[in-house]
Formats: sequence, C-alpha cells, structure tokens
Amino acid sequence: MPHAAIVKDNVAVITGGASGIGFAAAMAFARAGMKVCIADVDEARLTEAATKLSSVTPAANVMSFAVDVARAESVKELERAVGAHFGGTDILMNNAGIQPGSTLFDEPDNWQRIIAVNMWGIINGSRIFAPGMIARGKCGLIINTGSKQGITTPPGDPAYNVSKAGVKAFTEALQHELRNAKDCHVTAHLLIPGFVFTGLTAKGRTEKPAGAWTPEQTVDFMLARLETGDFYILCPDNDVPRALDEKRMEWAAGDVIENRPPLSRWHPDYADAFKRFVEGK
Repeated sequence: MPHAAIVKDNVAVITGGASGIGFAAAMAFARAGMKVCIADVDEARLTEAATKLSSVTPAANVMSFAVDVARAESVKELERAVGAHFGGTDILMNNAGIQPGSTLFDEPDNWQRIIAVNMWGIINGSRIFAPGMIARGKCGLIINTGSKQGITTPPGDPAYNVSKAGVKAFTEALQHELRNAKDCHVTAHLLIPGFVFTGLTAKGRTEKPAGAWTPEQTVDFMLARLETGDFYILCPDNDVPRALDEKRMEWAAGDVIENRPPLSRWHPDYADAFKRFVEGK
C-alpha cells in the first residue's frame, strides 16, 4: 500500500522539480493521480518538464512555478500560488540543490550561495509550507533531500558538506516538532541518496556510470521506505551496499566518541584501522 498521503487528487509540491530526482518524484506522484506542482529556478526546463508530466496526467493536474528557494519571499509566493491553484499542499519535497564545488578558503559568495540554496532552501520551504499543511488536518509529508556527505563529511567539498549536515540537523528537529504538535498528521523525512546520475553529478558525462542509480530507482526506493515509515531514507547504489554506508557512518561518529583526529578515515595513520573495522576484524 502506498503512503496514505500519496493518493489521487492530493497535492505534491517539488522544488528542484524540473530535473533529476525531483522530476522523477513528480512523475511518480503524477502517475499516482496526484496534482503536482514542480518548482525550479530554470524556467525553460520547467516548461519542458511540465509538458512531459502532462503526458501521464491531465494538464489541469500540472502546475509549474519559477522559484528561488534561497529567498523566503519567493517561497512564500510559491506557497500562495499553490494554495490558489490547488487549494493547499499535502506533500512537500524540498529537493532543490546545487553543487558547484568549493574549497575551504573559497570566495564567500560561493559558500553563501551553496548554503542559501541547499540549507536555507529547505528551512524556508519547511517553515513556510508546514503551518498550512498541518491546518489541513490531513496526512502529509515533508521530504527533505540530504546527502551522505552531510553525515560522513568527506574532504573535498566543505561548503556542500556543511549545507547537507545542516539539512540533517534541521530535518531531525522538524520531525521532533511535528510529532509533538497537537492534531498534526504531517511527518518529516530525510532522503539520503546514494550515487545518482543527474545533472548535479554528471560532470560532463553523457552516459550513466555503472555504479550509479537512476533518479527513478532512487524515487522507487524512497516511496517504498515511506510506506514503512522510515525517517532516514538511506539509499544504496550499485557500488556501495548499505552495510558499507553504515560502517562509514559509524566510524564518523567514532571520531567524536574516541577523540580521533577529525576525518580520521582519510588520515594515513588510521587507514589500516578503518579497513579492519569495515571487515569486522
């Protein structure tokens, strides 16, 4: 049985919905008979995506909206527009994100934009949409797209890691708040994708690497885990099984508990210890 919020004529809003995981989710919701609003910063891509959605559901069930999730006022405009067009929101998927790359002493404008989109976009969406979703008195979902990099924080892209670590902490706090709110039937969930072949990860490649999942595989996994009520939707991929992800995350937590050097997994003095840990020796 699909999640109770994924039913005919309910309304789903997906940011970053014109491509990748967001568009795959929009297609899945549309095929379930839901009314769908895709929101994105790229208007040309939005138009193309809306046309594709209209091939699987009546055009009247499809809405597109140009939004900059980093700006609270832009997200408020989106929420008002969805309310006027569809009457409210039952599923909000805060999925918009960027990964232009970063270094520790990068230009501050790059850092600020990454954190504004990836973290503040999710904070803005959740804070602005949640009150109206709760007031509907219906079962609802807020799905925030995080990243394994926000948990294991590997070296190489610190601004992205910081933004996704913030998404994890915020979504945990959001779910705690929702479950303690009176008469609230809305739950929050943290989507943690594996290696997914999208425009964000393609980096000039035109063919999907063997190790990557497709956006559709990721959404299918997400929907299955929502059925079971998972908060942490930790996706595997073709290269990394869940067991290895769990070991990496456990090791990262162990850095704090055992007072090891930060990011010790990449420290030469701990390479053998990490290998033995993964192998259970």
